[in-house]
Amino acid sequence: MVERLSPEARKSALAELSGWSELSGREAIQRTFTFKDFNEAFGFMSRAALVAEKNDHHPEWKNVYRTVEVVLATHDAGGVTRRDIDLAKAMNAIARQLGVT
Repeated sequence: MVERLSPEARKSALAELSGWSELSGREAIQRTFTFKDFNEAFGFMSRAALVAEKNDHHPEWKNVYRTVEVVLATHDAGGVTRRDIDLAKAMNAIARQLGVT
């Protein structure tokens, strides 16, 4: 099992993750991505899903037209772990490739 990050480690990791923040009322991190249209948003989700599946770590997310809202937490660990930080970094990289900062 993966261990939860300490509050200090979580804050340090978030400082390096553009666009991500702590989710109020829950030990999780969140970000909303906005793309130019639905096709681009869905393409992002497809690419992120491949990364998530490869790492056996899956996001909570919601898509409405051109926005994708993502929440990451490791349920088995009861909070944010290195797996969440790594997936957030991968999602940021995919978004950058699509022109979203």
